Amino acid sequence: MMNIPANNPALKSWLDVAVTSDFPIQNIPFGVFSVEEDDLVIGTRIGDYAISLTALNDLGFFKDIDFDDNVLYDETLNAFISEGREVWRAIRNRISEIFEANNPKLRDDAKARELVIFNINEVTIELPVFIGDYTDFYSSREHATNVGMMFRDPANALLPNWLHLPVGYHGRSSTIVPSGVPVNRPMGQTLPKGETQPVFGPSKRVDFELETAFITADANIMGERVSVNDAENHMFGMVLLNDWSARDLQTWEYVPLGPFLAKNFGSSISCWVVTMDALEPFRCASPSQEDPKPLPYLQQTGNHAFDINLEVIIQPENGEGKTVSKSNLKYMYWTMAQQLAHHTVNGCMVSSGDLMGSGTISGPTKDSFGSMLELTWAGQNPIDMPNGSTRTFIEDYDTVIMKGYCEKDGLRIGFGEVSSQLLPAVPLEN
Repeated sequence: MMNIPANNPALKSWLDVAVTSDFPIQNIPFGVFSVEEDDLVIGTRIGDYAISLTALNDLGFFKDIDFDDNVLYDETLNAFISEGREVWRAIRNRISEIFEANNPKLRDDAKARELVIFNINEVTIELPVFIGDYTDFYSSREHATNVGMMFRDPANALLPNWLHLPVGYHGRSSTIVPSGVPVNRPMGQTLPKGETQPVFGPSKRVDFELETAFITADANIMGERVSVNDAENHMFGMVLLNDWSARDLQTWEYVPLGPFLAKNFGSSISCWVVTMDALEPFRCASPSQEDPKPLPYLQQTGNHAFDINLEVIIQPENGEGKTVSKSNLKYMYWTMAQQLAHHTVNGCMVSSGDLMGSGTISGPTKDSFGSMLELTWAGQNPIDMPNGSTRTFIEDYDTVIMKGYCEKDGLRIGFGEVSSQLLPAVPLEN
């Protein structure tokens, strides 16, 4: 395992950090926030404190690091990401030094602290990057098998290509929103059971999809490819992703070209980007790919999966929430490195701020399925809620909350949460 000073599990911060926090000094994610009506600032988070990297730069804390410090005055992380992995690592290590318990430079300077540190409840967390392009993969064998069993021949649940390449589609970046922003129930065409003509109206089967996503750096130029062994060097970090889906719209429209209106009405992401460096201690083996073995450009050795615990909670309006799924990223059949290698093997250009969704993450047991489609088996097995109601799919005013964290040897690195409420459909105007 590489030596990254900021990952030292023995580090303590002079900021007060709860033992159960997703954001100890060993995390140091990157994000963008605003304070009241002020401009957006690039920052990080330790415990329940948002920290302005812009202010730290003004105070000279990064002056001996070789990078274009103008990137810390942008309103998104894109330019910072373009500086490359060595710069991200150097800045993260420096932040770790500044907030280490025995470093007095900022700790004992009350005036400087006022410029740098804000209570998390006093700031608004924004979308961290301008997302130019968005790709969603379909990389959970359990999820793909479940869906195939429901809608096709159970004996041939996986399509012939699935075990040979990371299946994916290009999504819509314009409707990716930060945690806390509600999403409206979509309108569209559906084909009612037993009918031959479609009808138009609000989707009746709105679903969540439990996903993670990685945010890329400038990986290549058009015509060049990223090798599977180099792919992780072009990943800035990860977020949680709820890729909302309208299953009834999807069933009618997805043949022959795949997801369209059923998937582009809203996707919600968590806003603190957890770096791949911070996740390094949580590498683990991925599922075996021996039968069949991938083609050479997708073959990997070593641990390229990550042990990230995931949870989904459905909370009715003014009601008690219920955990409906507990899963883990380690179940994914295709790794993120394989996804990026395949994405670029044809010369497709990948740029800083592009978002790559994992696809629904389902585990091997029923309580680890990553969508209502699977949890209720297409609505056949409703979920009982604490208030006495049931759910087959997501109802208006329900809030879907996803959480994720890694934990090992007493160290917890987390993502916070992505939370989004489903609002009623916007009426169609004649």
